[in-house]
Amino acid sequence: MAKVLEGPGMGLMKKWGIAVPNYVVVTSTDELAKLGEANEWMKKSKLVAKAHEAMGSRFKLGLVKVGLDLKGAVAAAKEMLGRQVGSITITQVIVSEMVPHKEEYYVAVKSTRDGSEVLVANCGGIEVESNWDRVKKLQVDVGEKPSEAALEKLAKEAGFSGGLVKKVAEFAGKMFTCFDSEDAQYLEVNPVVVRESDGELIALDAVTLLDGDAKFRHPDWNFAFAAEFGRAYTKDELDVMAVDSKIKGSVKFIQILGGNIAMLPAGGGASVYYSDAVVARGGQLANYAEYSGDPPDWAVEVLTEKVASLPDIKHIIVGGAIANFTDVKKTFGGIIAGFRKAKGEGKLKGVKIWVRRGGPNEKEGLELMRKLKDEGFDIHVYDRKTPLTDIVDMALEKK
Repeated sequence: MAKVLEGPGMGLMKKWGIAVPNYVVVTSTDELAKLGEANEWMKKSKLVAKAHEAMGSRFKLGLVKVGLDLKGAVAAAKEMLGRQVGSITITQVIVSEMVPHKEEYYVAVKSTRDGSEVLVANCGGIEVESNWDRVKKLQVDVGEKPSEAALEKLAKEAGFSGGLVKKVAEFAGKMFTCFDSEDAQYLEVNPVVVRESDGELIALDAVTLLDGDAKFRHPDWNFAFAAEFGRAYTKDELDVMAVDSKIKGSVKFIQILGGNIAMLPAGGGASVYYSDAVVARGGQLANYAEYSGDPPDWAVEVLTEKVASLPDIKHIIVGGAIANFTDVKKTFGGIIAGFRKAKGEGKLKGVKIWVRRGGPNEKEGLELMRKLKDEGFDIHVYDRKTPLTDIVDMALEKK
Protein backbone atom coordinates (compact mmCIF):
# COMPACT_ATOMS: atom_id res chain seq x y z
CA MET A 1 0.00 0.00 0.00
CA ALA A 2 1.38 3.40 -0.99
CA LYS A 3 0.14 6.69 0.40
CA VAL A 4 -0.30 9.63 -1.96
CA LEU A 5 -0.18 13.21 -0.76
CA GLU A 6 -3.18 15.52 -1.09
CA GLY A 7 -2.10 17.29 -4.30
CA PRO A 8 -1.61 14.20 -6.48
CA GLY A 9 -4.64 12.59 -4.85
CA MET A 10 -6.79 15.56 -5.89
CA GLY A 11 -5.26 15.32 -9.36
CA LEU A 12 -6.36 11.69 -9.70
CA MET A 13 -9.89 12.55 -8.66
CA LYS A 14 -10.06 15.47 -11.07
CA LYS A 15 -8.97 13.07 -13.83
CA TRP A 16 -12.16 11.05 -13.23
CA GLY A 17 -14.54 14.00 -13.21
CA ILE A 18 -14.64 14.78 -9.49
CA ALA A 19 -14.69 18.53 -8.87
CA VAL A 20 -11.84 19.83 -6.71
CA PRO A 21 -10.72 23.36 -5.77
CA ASN A 22 -8.03 25.07 -7.80
CA TYR A 23 -4.69 24.34 -6.15
CA VAL A 24 -0.92 24.47 -6.59
CA VAL A 25 1.88 22.61 -4.79
CA VAL A 26 5.10 24.60 -4.31
CA THR A 27 8.54 24.11 -2.81
CA SER A 28 9.50 27.78 -2.50
CA THR A 29 7.92 31.18 -1.94
CA ASP A 30 9.38 32.43 -5.24
CA GLU A 31 7.54 29.64 -7.07
CA LEU A 32 4.30 30.53 -5.27
CA ALA A 33 4.67 34.25 -6.10
CA LYS A 34 5.20 33.47 -9.79
CA LEU A 35 2.19 31.15 -9.89
CA GLY A 36 0.16 33.84 -8.15
CA GLU A 37 0.92 36.27 -10.97
CA ALA A 38 0.00 33.66 -13.60
CA ASN A 39 -3.30 32.41 -12.06
CA GLU A 40 -6.24 34.77 -11.71
CA TRP A 41 -7.96 32.59 -9.11
CA MET A 42 -5.02 33.11 -6.75
CA LYS A 43 -5.49 36.87 -6.98
CA LYS A 44 -9.28 36.88 -6.62
CA SER A 45 -10.03 34.03 -4.20
CA LYS A 46 -9.49 33.61 -0.51
CA LEU A 47 -6.80 30.96 -0.09
CA VAL A 48 -5.86 28.05 2.16
CA ALA A 49 -2.18 27.15 2.73
CA LYS A 50 -1.24 23.75 4.20
CA ALA A 51 1.99 21.83 4.76
CA HIS A 52 2.03 19.20 2.02
CA GLU A 53 3.51 16.33 4.02
CA ALA A 54 2.37 12.93 5.31
CA MET A 55 1.51 14.02 8.83
CA GLY A 56 -1.54 14.45 11.02
CA SER A 57 -2.74 17.29 13.26
CA ARG A 58 -1.54 19.93 10.81
CA PHE A 59 -4.11 22.45 12.01
CA LYS A 60 -3.07 22.06 15.66
CA LEU A 61 0.58 22.42 14.64
CA GLY A 62 -0.08 25.70 12.88
CA LEU A 63 0.50 24.13 9.49
CA VAL A 64 -2.91 25.10 8.06
CA LYS A 65 -3.71 28.76 7.40
CA VAL A 66 -7.11 29.85 6.04
CA GLY A 67 -8.75 33.00 4.70
CA LEU A 68 -5.56 34.31 3.10
CA ASP A 69 -4.91 36.63 0.20
CA LEU A 70 -1.95 35.92 -2.07
CA LYS A 71 0.44 37.97 0.05
CA GLY A 72 -0.74 36.11 3.14
CA ALA A 73 -0.32 32.75 1.40
CA VAL A 74 3.27 33.62 0.47
CA ALA A 75 3.94 34.62 4.08
CA ALA A 76 2.38 31.39 5.36
CA ALA A 77 4.47 29.31 2.94
CA LYS A 78 7.60 31.14 4.07
CA GLU A 79 6.76 30.32 7.68
CA MET A 80 6.13 26.62 6.95
CA LEU A 81 8.84 25.71 4.43
CA GLY A 82 11.94 24.34 6.10
CA ARG A 83 10.22 23.98 9.47
CA GLN A 84 11.20 20.86 11.39
CA VAL A 85 8.31 18.95 12.98
CA GLY A 86 9.66 15.91 14.79
CA SER A 87 11.70 14.07 12.19
CA ILE A 88 9.85 15.69 9.25
CA THR A 89 11.15 18.77 7.43
CA ILE A 90 8.40 20.66 5.59
CA THR A 91 9.49 20.76 1.95
CA GLN A 92 6.18 21.45 0.17
CA VAL A 93 3.12 23.61 0.69
CA ILE A 94 -0.24 23.20 -1.04
CA VAL A 95 -2.22 26.39 -1.65
CA SER A 96 -5.85 26.07 -2.74
CA GLU A 97 -8.87 28.29 -3.15
CA MET A 98 -11.35 28.47 -0.29
CA VAL A 99 -14.76 27.15 -1.28
CA PRO A 100 -17.61 28.94 0.55
CA HIS A 101 -20.01 26.32 1.94
CA LYS A 102 -22.32 25.54 4.84
CA GLU A 103 -22.73 21.77 5.08
CA GLU A 104 -20.01 19.10 5.03
CA TYR A 105 -20.40 15.46 3.97
CA TYR A 106 -18.28 12.30 3.78
CA VAL A 107 -17.67 9.82 0.95
CA ALA A 108 -15.10 7.01 0.80
CA VAL A 109 -14.35 3.77 -1.04
CA LYS A 110 -12.20 1.05 0.47
CA SER A 111 -11.03 -2.47 -0.33
CA THR A 112 -12.54 -5.37 1.59
CA ARG A 113 -11.92 -9.10 1.65
CA ASP A 114 -14.90 -9.65 -0.64
CA GLY A 115 -14.41 -6.68 -2.99
CA SER A 116 -14.93 -3.08 -1.98
CA GLU A 117 -17.22 -0.88 0.05
CA VAL A 118 -18.70 2.57 -0.63
CA LEU A 119 -19.24 4.70 2.48
CA VAL A 120 -21.45 7.81 2.66
CA ALA A 121 -22.49 10.13 5.50
CA ASN A 122 -24.46 13.38 5.63
CA CYS A 123 -21.95 14.77 8.11
CA GLY A 124 -18.29 15.47 7.47
CA GLY A 125 -15.09 16.93 8.84
CA ILE A 126 -14.36 16.12 12.48
CA GLU A 127 -18.02 15.12 13.04
CA VAL A 128 -17.60 11.81 11.21
CA GLU A 129 -15.49 10.13 13.88
CA SER A 130 -17.96 10.98 16.64
CA ASN A 131 -20.98 10.04 14.50
CA TRP A 132 -19.78 6.88 12.79
CA ASP A 133 -23.23 5.32 13.15
CA ARG A 134 -24.39 7.82 10.51
CA VAL A 135 -21.99 6.37 7.93
CA LYS A 136 -23.91 4.03 5.62
CA LYS A 137 -22.19 1.34 3.55
CA LEU A 138 -22.70 -0.42 0.23
CA GLN A 139 -20.82 -3.68 -0.39
CA VAL A 140 -19.60 -4.20 -3.98
CA ASP A 141 -18.43 -7.66 -5.02
CA VAL A 142 -15.13 -8.26 -6.80
CA GLY A 143 -15.40 -7.34 -10.48
CA GLU A 144 -18.72 -5.54 -10.01
CA LYS A 145 -19.64 -1.84 -10.06
CA PRO A 146 -22.35 -0.15 -7.99
CA SER A 147 -25.48 0.69 -9.93
CA GLU A 148 -26.98 4.17 -10.01
CA ALA A 149 -30.04 2.86 -8.18
CA ALA A 150 -27.94 1.26 -5.45
CA LEU A 151 -25.97 4.47 -4.93
CA GLU A 152 -29.15 6.57 -4.74
CA LYS A 153 -30.56 4.11 -2.19
CA LEU A 154 -27.33 4.47 -0.19
CA ALA A 155 -27.58 8.28 -0.27
CA LYS A 156 -31.17 8.14 1.01
CA GLU A 157 -30.16 5.72 3.79
CA ALA A 158 -27.45 8.23 4.79
CA GLY A 159 -30.10 10.92 5.24
CA PHE A 160 -29.89 12.87 1.99
CA SER A 161 -33.08 14.07 0.33
CA GLY A 162 -34.30 16.06 -2.65
CA GLY A 163 -31.77 16.95 -5.33
CA LEU A 164 -28.85 15.99 -3.10
CA VAL A 165 -29.69 12.29 -3.46
CA LYS A 166 -28.77 12.22 -7.14
CA LYS A 167 -25.75 14.53 -6.65
CA VAL A 168 -24.30 12.43 -3.83
CA ALA A 169 -24.95 9.20 -5.77
CA GLU A 170 -23.16 10.61 -8.83
CA PHE A 171 -20.26 11.81 -6.68
CA ALA A 172 -19.93 8.39 -5.03
CA GLY A 173 -20.08 6.74 -8.46
CA LYS A 174 -17.19 8.87 -9.72
CA MET A 175 -15.28 8.06 -6.54
CA PHE A 176 -15.73 4.36 -7.21
CA THR A 177 -14.60 4.75 -10.84
CA CYS A 178 -11.47 6.58 -9.69
CA PHE A 179 -10.85 3.95 -6.98
CA ASP A 180 -11.26 1.05 -9.40
CA SER A 181 -9.40 2.58 -12.35
CA GLU A 182 -6.39 3.80 -10.34
CA ASP A 183 -5.73 0.55 -8.44
CA ALA A 184 -6.61 2.25 -5.18
CA GLN A 185 -7.00 0.48 -1.87
CA TYR A 186 -8.59 3.41 -0.06
CA LEU A 187 -10.00 6.71 -1.31
CA GLU A 188 -11.63 9.22 1.03
CA VAL A 189 -13.00 12.74 0.66
CA ASN A 190 -13.68 14.49 3.94
CA PRO A 191 -15.28 16.90 3.62
CA VAL A 192 -17.39 16.92 0.50
CA VAL A 193 -19.12 20.32 0.34
CA VAL A 194 -21.81 22.05 -1.70
CA ARG A 195 -20.30 25.09 -3.41
CA GLU A 196 -22.59 28.01 -2.72
CA SER A 197 -22.09 29.65 -6.11
CA ASP A 198 -23.47 26.78 -8.21
CA GLY A 199 -24.53 23.92 -5.91
CA GLU A 200 -21.81 21.56 -7.22
CA LEU A 201 -20.30 18.98 -4.88
CA ILE A 202 -16.59 19.69 -4.33
CA ALA A 203 -13.90 17.46 -2.80
CA LEU A 204 -12.06 19.68 -0.31
CA ASP A 205 -9.53 17.09 0.89
CA ALA A 206 -8.31 13.69 -0.21
CA VAL A 207 -6.84 10.62 1.46
CA THR A 208 -5.48 8.29 -1.22
CA LEU A 209 -3.84 4.89 -0.78
CA LEU A 210 -2.79 3.10 -3.96
CA ASP A 211 -1.38 -0.31 -4.79
CA GLY A 212 2.23 0.76 -5.27
CA ASP A 213 3.03 -2.45 -7.15
CA ALA A 214 0.57 -1.39 -9.88
CA LYS A 215 2.62 1.65 -10.86
CA PHE A 216 3.80 0.00 -14.08
CA ARG A 217 0.17 0.12 -15.29
CA HIS A 218 -0.06 3.89 -14.76
CA PRO A 219 2.49 5.89 -16.75
CA ASP A 220 0.81 9.13 -15.60
CA TRP A 221 1.68 8.45 -11.95
CA ASN A 222 4.46 11.02 -12.09
CA PHE A 223 4.33 11.68 -8.34
CA ALA A 224 6.36 10.20 -5.51
CA PHE A 225 4.62 8.12 -2.86
CA ALA A 226 4.61 9.55 0.65
CA ALA A 227 6.87 7.92 3.22
CA GLU A 228 5.09 6.23 6.12
CA PHE A 229 8.00 6.46 8.54
CA GLY A 230 7.79 10.04 9.78
CA ARG A 231 10.52 11.10 7.36
CA ALA A 232 11.09 11.55 3.64
CA TYR A 233 12.32 8.60 1.60
CA THR A 234 16.08 8.53 1.10
CA LYS A 235 17.58 8.65 -2.39
CA ASP A 236 18.51 4.95 -2.17
CA GLU A 237 14.95 4.04 -1.16
CA LEU A 238 13.55 6.07 -4.06
CA ASP A 239 16.02 4.43 -6.46
CA VAL A 240 14.82 0.96 -5.48
CA MET A 241 11.17 2.06 -5.69
CA ALA A 242 11.82 3.30 -9.23
CA VAL A 243 13.25 -0.10 -10.18
CA ASP A 244 10.38 -1.92 -8.47
CA SER A 245 7.83 0.04 -10.52
CA LYS A 246 9.34 -1.18 -13.80
CA ILE A 247 9.79 -4.92 -13.28
CA LYS A 248 7.99 -8.21 -13.05
CA GLY A 249 8.46 -9.42 -9.50
CA SER A 250 9.46 -7.13 -6.69
CA VAL A 251 12.39 -5.47 -4.92
CA LYS A 252 11.93 -3.53 -1.67
CA PHE A 253 14.33 -1.51 0.49
CA ILE A 254 13.92 0.59 3.64
CA GLN A 255 16.84 1.94 5.68
CA ILE A 256 16.95 1.76 9.49
CA LEU A 257 19.44 4.08 11.15
CA GLY A 258 21.91 2.72 13.68
CA GLY A 259 21.85 -0.96 12.76
CA ASN A 260 24.81 -3.15 11.85
CA ILE A 261 23.10 -6.24 10.38
CA ALA A 262 21.95 -5.81 6.79
CA MET A 263 19.20 -7.94 5.29
CA LEU A 264 18.89 -9.25 1.73
CA PRO A 265 16.18 -11.93 1.99
CA ALA A 266 14.17 -13.57 -0.77
CA GLY A 267 10.41 -13.32 -0.36
CA GLY A 268 8.20 -11.20 1.86
CA GLY A 269 7.67 -14.02 4.36
CA ALA A 270 11.38 -14.74 4.67
CA SER A 271 12.18 -11.05 5.06
CA VAL A 272 9.88 -10.77 8.07
CA TYR A 273 11.05 -14.13 9.46
CA TYR A 274 14.73 -13.22 9.30
CA SER A 275 14.13 -9.69 10.61
CA ASP A 276 12.19 -11.05 13.58
CA ALA A 277 14.95 -13.60 14.23
CA VAL A 278 17.64 -10.90 14.27
CA VAL A 279 15.67 -8.71 16.69
CA ALA A 280 14.72 -11.68 18.91
CA ARG A 281 18.40 -12.55 19.26
CA GLY A 282 19.39 -9.03 20.22
CA GLY A 283 20.67 -7.85 16.83
CA GLN A 284 20.22 -4.38 15.34
CA LEU A 285 18.72 -4.23 11.85
CA ALA A 286 20.23 -1.78 9.37
CA ASN A 287 17.41 -2.17 6.86
CA TYR A 288 14.37 -4.01 5.59
CA ALA A 289 14.69 -5.56 2.14
CA GLU A 290 13.29 -8.31 -0.05
CA TYR A 291 13.34 -9.59 -3.60
CA SER A 292 10.55 -11.87 -4.74
CA GLY A 293 8.48 -13.05 -7.69
CA ASP A 294 11.53 -13.94 -9.81
CA PRO A 295 12.74 -10.38 -10.50
CA PRO A 296 15.39 -9.76 -13.20
CA ASP A 297 19.01 -10.06 -12.13
CA TRP A 298 19.74 -6.38 -12.85
CA ALA A 299 17.03 -5.31 -10.40
CA VAL A 300 18.46 -7.58 -7.70
CA GLU A 301 21.90 -6.11 -8.47
CA VAL A 302 20.61 -2.58 -7.80
CA LEU A 303 19.03 -3.74 -4.53
CA THR A 304 22.28 -5.47 -3.51
CA GLU A 305 24.33 -2.34 -4.17
CA LYS A 306 22.05 -0.35 -1.84
CA VAL A 307 22.25 -3.00 0.89
CA ALA A 308 26.03 -3.26 0.57
CA SER A 309 26.33 0.54 0.82
CA LEU A 310 24.63 0.78 4.22
CA PRO A 311 26.90 2.48 6.77
CA ASP A 312 28.57 0.63 9.66
CA ILE A 313 27.29 -2.84 8.77
CA LYS A 314 29.15 -5.91 10.02
CA HIS A 315 27.01 -8.67 8.50
CA ILE A 316 24.78 -9.21 5.46
CA ILE A 317 22.23 -12.03 5.63
CA VAL A 318 21.20 -13.37 2.22
CA GLY A 319 18.40 -15.69 3.26
CA GLY A 320 15.40 -17.39 1.84
CA ALA A 321 13.20 -20.43 2.15
CA ILE A 322 12.90 -22.95 -0.70
CA ALA A 323 11.62 -21.02 -3.73
CA ASN A 324 8.90 -22.42 -5.97
CA PHE A 325 9.78 -20.53 -9.14
CA THR A 326 12.32 -17.79 -8.36
CA ASP A 327 15.53 -18.83 -10.15
CA VAL A 328 18.23 -19.00 -7.47
CA LYS A 329 21.11 -18.98 -9.94
CA LYS A 330 19.76 -15.96 -11.85
CA THR A 331 18.94 -13.85 -8.80
CA PHE A 332 22.22 -14.83 -7.15
CA GLY A 333 23.90 -13.58 -10.32
CA GLY A 334 22.46 -10.14 -9.58
CA ILE A 335 23.56 -10.33 -5.93
CA ILE A 336 27.08 -11.40 -6.91
CA ALA A 337 27.35 -8.54 -9.42
CA GLY A 338 26.17 -6.10 -6.73
CA PHE A 339 28.71 -7.43 -4.22
CA ARG A 340 31.54 -7.17 -6.74
CA LYS A 341 30.62 -3.60 -7.62
CA ALA A 342 30.43 -2.63 -3.94
CA LYS A 343 33.79 -4.26 -3.22
CA GLY A 344 35.33 -2.46 -6.18
CA GLU A 345 34.15 0.83 -4.64
CA GLY A 346 35.91 0.03 -1.37
CA LYS A 347 32.83 -1.16 0.50
CA LEU A 348 32.21 -4.43 2.41
CA LYS A 349 35.50 -4.18 4.30
CA GLY A 350 35.19 -6.29 7.46
CA VAL A 351 31.67 -7.38 6.47
CA LYS A 352 30.70 -11.07 6.77
CA ILE A 353 28.14 -12.43 4.30
CA TRP A 354 25.81 -15.28 5.32
CA VAL A 355 23.83 -17.17 2.67
CA ARG A 356 21.06 -19.78 3.02
CA ARG A 357 18.78 -20.62 0.08
CA GLY A 358 16.93 -23.35 -1.78
CA GLY A 359 14.92 -23.51 -4.99
CA PRO A 360 15.31 -23.85 -8.77
CA ASN A 361 18.99 -24.03 -9.79
CA GLU A 362 20.07 -23.75 -6.16
CA LYS A 363 23.18 -25.93 -6.54
CA GLU A 364 24.59 -23.78 -9.34
CA GLY A 365 23.65 -20.57 -7.54
CA LEU A 366 25.14 -21.63 -4.21
CA GLU A 367 28.35 -22.75 -5.92
CA LEU A 368 28.71 -19.34 -7.57
CA MET A 369 28.29 -17.75 -4.15
CA ARG A 370 30.98 -20.01 -2.65
CA LYS A 371 33.44 -18.96 -5.34
CA LEU A 372 33.32 -15.38 -4.02
CA LYS A 373 35.59 -16.59 -1.22
CA ASP A 374 38.35 -16.89 -3.82
CA GLU A 375 37.86 -13.18 -4.59
CA GLY A 376 38.45 -12.13 -1.00
CA PHE A 377 34.87 -12.03 0.28
CA ASP A 378 34.23 -13.23 3.83
CA ILE A 379 31.26 -15.38 2.80
CA HIS A 380 29.58 -18.41 4.38
CA VAL A 381 27.15 -20.39 2.20
CA TYR A 382 24.56 -22.99 3.27
CA ASP A 383 21.86 -24.96 1.45
CA ARG A 384 18.27 -25.95 2.25
CA LYS A 385 19.41 -28.46 4.89
CA THR A 386 20.47 -25.65 7.22
CA PRO A 387 17.61 -24.24 9.36
CA LEU A 388 16.80 -20.65 8.45
CA THR A 389 17.59 -19.25 11.87
CA ASP A 390 20.98 -20.95 12.04
CA ILE A 391 22.67 -18.34 9.88
CA VAL A 392 21.19 -15.61 12.09
CA ASP A 393 22.68 -17.37 15.10
CA MET A 394 26.04 -17.66 13.33
CA ALA A 395 26.02 -14.00 12.32
CA LEU A 396 25.25 -12.98 15.90
CA GLU A 397 27.77 -15.54 17.21
CA LYS A 398 25.03 -17.42 19.03
CA LYS A 399 26.38 -20.69 17.59
